[in-house]
Amino acid sequence: MKLATVYAEGEEVAAIISGDKVLTIKTINEIAGKSWSTDLFSILQKGELAEITIWYKEEGGNKLDQFPHFLEEIKYAPLYRNPRKIWGVGMNYMEKAIELSGKPPEEEPVIFMKPDTSLIGSEESIMLPSQSSEVTAEAELAIIIGETCKDVNVKDASRVVAGFTTTLDMTAKDIHAKNPRYMQRSKSFDTFFSFGPYFITVDEFSHIKDLSVETVLNGEVHHRNVVANMMYQPWWIISFFSHIMTLHPGDIIMTGTPGSVVIRDGDVVECHIQGFKPLRNPVSGVS
Repeated sequence: MKLATVYAEGEEVAAIISGDKVLTIKTINEIAGKSWSTDLFSILQKGELAEITIWYKEEGGNKLDQFPHFLEEIKYAPLYRNPRKIWGVGMNYMEKAIELSGKPPEEEPVIFMKPDTSLIGSEESIMLPSQSSEVTAEAELAIIIGETCKDVNVKDASRVVAGFTTTLDMTAKDIHAKNPRYMQRSKSFDTFFSFGPYFITVDEFSHIKDLSVETVLNGEVHHRNVVANMMYQPWWIISFFSHIMTLHPGDIIMTGTPGSVVIRDGDVVECHIQGFKPLRNPVSGVS
């Protein structure tokens, strides 16, 4: 099942994607007699996603085309605005690790956090900060946690996942280059994390290792790789994080990039992953 958050009647509301049509959860509630939350974060927090998924598979998916209230004009918002955690995994493809450090990675991944003030959605502008003269963007597959969990085994990790989405992770590369200890600062500027527009539930992915991830700049694919080539696979990543901290519904974990591109004023950078609507962000000059 594909979901998104869209603008409707001045609000950011959750919606189900059916082909090229979009139907809000609010409308589904009215037509189907449901009482689900109308924003995606609350759906995750309240554990309603499983019920919506069952309804979609067993009943609703075959009826959506009969519903008369599809949105005609679609503008996507971020999936939600205030996740409790946004985590990233660095250097998760061998080529990227060697590019950045000149050597293969350590036994455990490099990890970092992003503040929710860095969060934007598709088509929103990435603002280049005045403190940096070289900002890069990286396309990444991201995991969205579906239930509170701790100390999860790798074999059980898929059970705690709600789904996946596309993301762009921005870095002030020149700041990071001054000193590796500045990595957190270099990742934390406003507009330095974009995600959405699609959220696809975990049951849609029988062979996640086959997914390709592409970093695209101004319509040209600069980097491409497949999940199978990740050194730390998604289920392992979930287990790793859960042994550090309790994970909660709506927590986001980026899984690493096939490669970064330098972005400048006027550019358009995108994340392309099979099955997802491309995540696209224009770049604006110094903020």
